Amino acid sequence: GSWLLVCSFIFLAHTARGCPDKCLCYTASKTADCKNRGFTEIPARLPPEIQILQLQNNRIWRINQNAFTATPLLKILDLSNNSLSSVAPGAFQKLRYLQVLNLTRNLIHYIENKTFSFLPHLKELDLSSNSIIRLPETFGNSTGNITLLSVKHNKLQKMERILLESLPNLKVVLFKDNPWQCNCNIFGMKLWLESFLYRGGISDGIICSAPGIRKGKDLLKVPYELFGVCPLRTAQVHLASSHHHGWEQQRSWPKHGHHGEPGDSGRASCEPRPKGRPGSLRHALGTVVITGVLCGIVCLMMLAAAAYGCAHAAVTAKCQRQRPGPGRQHGAPEEKEPFESSLA
Repeated sequence: GSWLLVCSFIFLAHTARGCPDKCLCYTASKTADCKNRGFTEIPARLPPEIQILQLQNNRIWRINQNAFTATPLLKILDLSNNSLSSVAPGAFQKLRYLQVLNLTRNLIHYIENKTFSFLPHLKELDLSSNSIIRLPETFGNSTGNITLLSVKHNKLQKMERILLESLPNLKVVLFKDNPWQCNCNIFGMKLWLESFLYRGGISDGIICSAPGIRKGKDLLKVPYELFGVCPLRTAQVHLASSHHHGWEQQRSWPKHGHHGEPGDSGRASCEPRPKGRPGSLRHALGTVVITGVLCGIVCLMMLAAAAYGCAHAAVTAKCQRQRPGPGRQHGAPEEKEPFESSLA
């Protein structure tokens, strides 16, 4: 009985030292267990040495700018199943050693540019099961080491190709259960995903929700030729959801080899030309070859015609020279002279 009392005292000493009232802190595993405690904000007075912070299943609705200043050594942060509707840029910037960030099952509608800046060791970013309608062009400075990204179960209609290209170490990316609009606005994602899978990346694929004729189809199986027209209503939807989307569209499309007038955010700025340069080059070479063959045939025919004309003229002249007739005695030498000189 006494040993049990001593062990209980040691356990309480380990878990209570510098730990919030509602949490359990474990020195050996450097973990703070604060899940299912009804928190509405990040708890204060967390032990500075902790590396794992479990905050899932609370009612946290905001993250203050200095929320993690006292816990700079965090490697795993679980904020799943809370009430976050947005995340302020820089909220996590003190967590230079963070490797895993779980933000699933919140109420996040959009992610601002550079929200996850200065997280050079971040490897796993899980944004699934939110209400995200828009992702930025970049998650932030020093986020190039992310290997797993999940955006499944959101409300995304498209995703900027420039964002995906800013994550060169991605190994797994999860897209399912989003209302992907498979029109020209998603053409860049199609190109990126093909390249990603070719390099050995893992993905659950992109299933189209619209337009109706492509609903339920795998984006990778939609032919390039069907991306030649950008519906005006789609452009308007994206402009409404983000005022600066049109400029992002114009900046991202030239990289794919598609041209449009700067002021035209409707059709011209997002009309990809299927198969682009390879198709054009192939057609150009075919045209050159066919033209060359036709020109060669025409030249041969002209040469044959010229040779035939010369031979026919020579034969005719010879026949006329050998044929005697009245009235030709005086004019014959003058008429024969050019042919004779040309045949000499």
